[in-house]
Amino acid sequence: MGIFGFFSKDKKESLDQGLQKTNESIFSKISKAVVGKSTVDEEILDELEEILITSDVGVDTTIKIIRRIEERVAKDKYLNAAELDTILREEVAGLLEESNTKEFLDFEIPADKKPYVIMVVGVNGVGKTTTIGKLANLFKNAGKSVILGAADTFRAAAVDQLILWGNRVGVPVVSHGMNTDPASVAFDAVKQGVDTQADVVIVDTAGRLHTKVNLMNELSKIKRVMQKFIPDAPHEIMLVLDGSTGQNAFIQAKEFTKATEVTSLAITKLDGTAKGGVVIGISDQFKIPVKYIGVGEKMTDLQIFNRKEFVDSLFKKK
Repeated sequence: MGIFGFFSKDKKESLDQGLQKTNESIFSKISKAVVGKSTVDEEILDELEEILITSDVGVDTTIKIIRRIEERVAKDKYLNAAELDTILREEVAGLLEESNTKEFLDFEIPADKKPYVIMVVGVNGVGKTTTIGKLANLFKNAGKSVILGAADTFRAAAVDQLILWGNRVGVPVVSHGMNTDPASVAFDAVKQGVDTQADVVIVDTAGRLHTKVNLMNELSKIKRVMQKFIPDAPHEIMLVLDGSTGQNAFIQAKEFTKATEVTSLAITKLDGTAKGGVVIGISDQFKIPVKYIGVGEKMTDLQIFNRKEFVDSLFKKK
């Protein structure tokens, strides 16, 4: 079993706590919606639609979920209103299974990809650098050698923060300082990874949505210099999104997926918000696997996304 294959009791408790605000928000509203009702009727479904949209599931995904429940009502003729949370849980789990085509219940670096190169993208303030640091810690604890590349060179705090994380975790950081060529940093980071036979190279990139064309050009240049050493690098392009921003996270995902080929998602800061439904909507709308979720400040609070456990925590009865 790989390093993330076992969903421990501690991780489950951390996930429950991280999604507590969303859980309480959804359940308090559902409880009010079904008061005095014996069956799931049109009025309840209208209220449920509003509940999901205000939890930032998104309009299109909410409509899908409501249609699924309507089909069950039509098929079963009678659905007890008290069972609405169970029905909702089942339909959301089914939607995630369909949209999140690959589930990372177990994760190991492919044996033929050494170093395994991850390019991380996302706007400033979403927790991108912190996510990289926590990810480096997970890999190191799994016995992997890790190199970080500080290629977000337009913001001094990003370079300094990544160096601090490198020191904290105990992994080397390739940095040329601020206002230097990001592609040059990526080049040296991947070169060092090849020269030292590192297992993983994680490259931070600029967090500016200045213009889509400039962003695309910059990311393309970084990819080209990586490929001088490893023809199929980067092996993964991870987009980090701030779950607490709700619909703004959708906008960011749309812009970055236009600018580069995003292959995985990390959704952070779910512990400080009642907008945890954004994970469902983004997974459904973009069909890109959600790989990690951030549910707290601790090193271990970056968790691999397990859709079954996520849905269980999101819709758990207190």
